[in-house]
Amino acid sequence: MRRLLVFGAVMVTLVGSGAIASSTTGTDRHAPPGGWVGTWAASPGAGVANTPNGFPNHSIRNVVHTSIGGTHARVRLSNTFGTTPLTFGHVTVAVAASGTSPAARPGTMRTLTFGGQRSVVVPAAAEVLSDPVRLTVPRDGDLLVTTFTPTPSGPATFHAFTGQTSFFTPNGDFADQESGAAFTEQTSVWHYVTGVDVRSGAPGSVMVLGDSITDGVGMTNNSNNRWPDLLSDRLRGRLGVLNAGISGNRLLLDVPGSGFGRNALARFADDVLSQGDVRTLIILEGINDIQQTPHQTDPAMLISAYRQLLSQAKARGIRVIGATMLPFKGWRVWDETLEATRVSVNEWIRTSGEFDAVIDFDRVTRDPADPQRMLPAYDVGDHLHPNDAGYRAMANAVDLSKL
Repeated sequence: MRRLLVFGAVMVTLVGSGAIASSTTGTDRHAPPGGWVGTWAASPGAGVANTPNGFPNHSIRNVVHTSIGGTHARVRLSNTFGTTPLTFGHVTVAVAASGTSPAARPGTMRTLTFGGQRSVVVPAAAEVLSDPVRLTVPRDGDLLVTTFTPTPSGPATFHAFTGQTSFFTPNGDFADQESGAAFTEQTSVWHYVTGVDVRSGAPGSVMVLGDSITDGVGMTNNSNNRWPDLLSDRLRGRLGVLNAGISGNRLLLDVPGSGFGRNALARFADDVLSQGDVRTLIILEGINDIQQTPHQTDPAMLISAYRQLLSQAKARGIRVIGATMLPFKGWRVWDETLEATRVSVNEWIRTSGEFDAVIDFDRVTRDPADPQRMLPAYDVGDHLHPNDAGYRAMANAVDLSKL
């Protein structure tokens, strides 16, 4: 389980799995500590298997999309799946000139420090949180988080599916280059960076725990049309929206070496509870337990996992919203047995009364002429993942008053 090393004036602590960086109770969750609210997040899925030495002498410029704006920023970096200490020699954050270019908006480049030092060593299985920097962070905008790793390390921690083009160079430290001219190589992966917080007047964030449908598989590349992004557009900066979706992720089982991440129960403390400003959690998980091999066909097993997530979140004063699983008839493994499991779990989500609210994505996205199948207008074509229109319909189905 990863540890979080936090630097700066707000807090200096070491947090292990099962602890949270700052308390959130029913009485104080509307006032995030220090005014810090998450504007972007991505859950690490694995370590890059073909990079046993990491990325020595590389500068990697990650492009990330904000939900809320603020006056200051701080960044989380991860060595969660590393096997040896990882050195960041230079890290910067800047406002992107556009969402598809490595260039920074002039005058916005900021060098980040960690306990006042420009360089930081991150132990294996740990994360670090930077000192704050003054930066006007735009709502619904793009930031560039650039890391320079000078020396070899273990496998690089990454988030596999992003739907976003980022950039890198293997030729040295260009972390503070505004023009981006050195960043001639492209990647569709987010390396090392797992979160950006801003100092904001917002009362907290909405966290979405999920799989590829939350990760945005099926959306137009570089469009930021994941349904949590489109939900953020509807909120217009009133709350942060944080995406803890990992493509292929399951509630109960891991797929070692796949990039699908640890099962939701195993990663819950790190990816959700350690974020101190979360006021509402939306859970959309379970379809991979059903459709991946080995198939989980006992609804009681999935319901038991949901109940554990509910218990842990509510112990932190977090509201929990259950989301029903989307139809998937036509997907390559669909059959009546798997469908019966999905229907049973969805019915429990709707009727159990154990959630603070329910979002019925099943009813929103299904074809009225064949309710086991996704509406063709919302289907990217594989009968499992929505397209841009489907993700918009999902975002529009969320009752904002329940957040």
